[in-house]
Amino acid sequence: MTVKAPPPPPIPDELDRLLRRLRMPYVRKAAPEVLATAASQRWEPAEVLRVLLTEEEAGRDKATTAMRRCGSGLPAGKTLKAWEEDRTSIPKATQQALRTLEWVGQAENLCLAGLSGTGKSHFVEALGHHAIDKGKTVAWHTLESLAALMRRHRADDSVAKAIGKLIRADLIVIDDVGLLPVAPDAAEALFRVVDAAYEKRSIALTSNIHPAGFDELMPKTLAAATVDRLLHHAHVLLTDGLESYRLSQATAGKGVRPLAE
Repeated sequence: MTVKAPPPPPIPDELDRLLRRLRMPYVRKAAPEVLATAASQRWEPAEVLRVLLTEEEAGRDKATTAMRRCGSGLPAGKTLKAWEEDRTSIPKATQQALRTLEWVGQAENLCLAGLSGTGKSHFVEALGHHAIDKGKTVAWHTLESLAALMRRHRADDSVAKAIGKLIRADLIVIDDVGLLPVAPDAAEALFRVVDAAYEKRSIALTSNIHPAGFDELMPKTLAAATVDRLLHHAHVLLTDGLESYRLSQATAGKGVRPLAE
């Protein structure tokens, strides 16, 4: 029969009050066990302090990462852990180079163009989650959400302010350009974001067509100005010629979980 060890005694009320006031919740949570262990093992005071502050640091980092992930708007689940690097035409060396995020630090862009289902969205979303794990901020959008942002702020003439706030993120992901017709306000929004981020922030954009063909989606003058800024410092990758990953999974019966009998 296993006998459970008694829980460590709670910290004194005055210490609890101080930790609450100093907003150190992770020290407060860890303190009873750490102090009990320190007493039984005769730790040096400096070691006690180091362990407690390490708990606070780890807790804050985890909370910050969770907050950034929630605020990014990134769809959940598409991470590098689930990414199958052999099922894409993107060279492995290029995939590894992009994972270093050096291009984000240098305010360079990433453009993935190719057929639907070839992994474009998965890869950029996975890079977005990876960037958050590495301490960077990310904002995920579609043309429709950018257009909605424009409409919300046009009434009080605060569009420029809203765009400025958006490009505070280290990486802006714009997904599925060209999948649906581009409305005029969406075309304007895309230009405004690309122009504001130019040489300041990184954009990762996916599209069913190469950016050189954006003049088929939006007015030629606006398309030319957008593409000129987008591609000046960009890594352009094509995923054409591959079978749809989603379709191949569906054909193989791997797109759903078996139903319980």
